Amino acid sequence: MRFGIAILPEYRWADAAPRWRRAEDLGFDHAWTYDHLTWSGLQDAPWYGTTPTLTAAALVTSTIRLGTFVTSPNFRHPLTLTRDILALDDVSNGRFVCGIGAGGGIDTTILGGDDLGPGQKVDRLAEFTELLDKLLTTDRVDFEGEYFETRNGRTLPGCVQRPRVPFVMAANGPRSLRLAVRYGAGWVTTGGKVDDLDTWYAAVADLSHRMDDVLAGRPFDRYLSLDSKQYSLTSVAAFEDAVGRAAELGFTDVIAHWPRAEGVYAGTEDTLEQVAAEVIPRYRS
Repeated sequence: MRFGIAILPEYRWADAAPRWRRAEDLGFDHAWTYDHLTWSGLQDAPWYGTTPTLTAAALVTSTIRLGTFVTSPNFRHPLTLTRDILALDDVSNGRFVCGIGAGGGIDTTILGGDDLGPGQKVDRLAEFTELLDKLLTTDRVDFEGEYFETRNGRTLPGCVQRPRVPFVMAANGPRSLRLAVRYGAGWVTTGGKVDDLDTWYAAVADLSHRMDDVLAGRPFDRYLSLDSKQYSLTSVAAFEDAVGRAAELGFTDVIAHWPRAEGVYAGTEDTLEQVAAEVIPRYRS
């Protein structure tokens, strides 16, 4: 089992930098931040840009992998995103992971326009991912789709990681699961929108079984966001229970959120440090 931590981009860098350094010192394998213009859970809170945050995080760390949790087509174009990815991959010396999903929430319409239906969002995601894959592996890309276009898209010098940075694809439906397997190095899920924790784990189990069917025996990294229904770092026992359930369902990686002082993901850094000292080493051994 590998362990990840998501650090929301809400802190001034003087306060954020110690968190990113501490995530590495505590032994987490990967650290993530949200890629939103704003987030429905914290609309009135400070919020900073994803790319500058991850660039700064790369400069204060040296081993931990860094990723977007997750990038979507809501306000990103594959060509401009390619430039950001190339820079992040270079500055981090090949430690960047691009989480990608269909998109939702406030970002869907914040720049204007109508919200797309579920099927249209998957159509757009497929086109977005196809073009992003081309741009990260090929120079001079001409592409004309329903949602995106490039004309002689120049993408030199290419990624540090070859053939390109890994994609970790968010997926819950049949089409997006197949898309994840086609383009992804891994799959991430937050589970379904349900009323209670046991029902949530049942939904996650069903998704995992469906991914089994798509993979047909192929090895594939599977990431579970632990905090969709209940914050996993409310206690050491809660975290260990969540990790145990994830392992039983075949997940290779789990992601929790850095504890906040209040509100969503409220908890203490003492619990985080205890988990890092006691639980993570046990699952590694």
